[in-house]
Amino acid sequence: MARLLLVRHGQSTWNATGRWQGQEDPPLTNLGRLQAAHAAGSIGAVDAIFGSTLERASVTAQIIAESIGVGPVVCLPGLVERHAGEWQGLTRDEIDLEWPGFLDQHRRPPGWEDDETLLARTVPALRDIATSVGNGDAVVVTHGGVIYNVETRLGAPFERIANLGGRWIEVAGEELRLGDRLDLLHGAEITIPDQI
Repeated sequence: MARLLLVRHGQSTWNATGRWQGQEDPPLTNLGRLQAAHAAGSIGAVDAIFGSTLERASVTAQIIAESIGVGPVVCLPGLVERHAGEWQGLTRDEIDLEWPGFLDQHRRPPGWEDDETLLARTVPALRDIATSVGNGDAVVVTHGGVIYNVETRLGAPFERIANLGGRWIEVAGEELRLGDRLDLLHGAEITIPDQI
């Protein structure tokens, strides 16, 4: 049985401005880089590290890998965030203006990647990772939408996950099982040091 720690990437420039990212590729902020470095201290011993091909996740994975001495990071397209269709790049206010009531009614725009399509690429990627680590443990740096959908598929209620939040899952053959949810920052307020 493999254990995979699914981790949401550090803060990106669009997280900081409240923009829906989807499969757009904004970089980490300096705070996001500090979050990743801090979170690495909470991970412990693992056998491998994987990440989404999107920069905010792959750079988070690289920072963690360098901090814990595991690598190289293997980036997989199956781990990328859901495509958010016409909402990519927009703020909540902009979405409410263009699509009144959609958010409150849980409706989605044209081009939105549905749950089944997302899981059809994510679950095989997780199984491939599990096969590659055998009975070991791996860190998998991915995105909130991916983690939410895996959790929901495995019976967990929806609960927001912060940057550098994580969820252990166990993979035994075709079966995936939920493990614990973690806050790799342990509630720490990570701040950017003043410039000198």
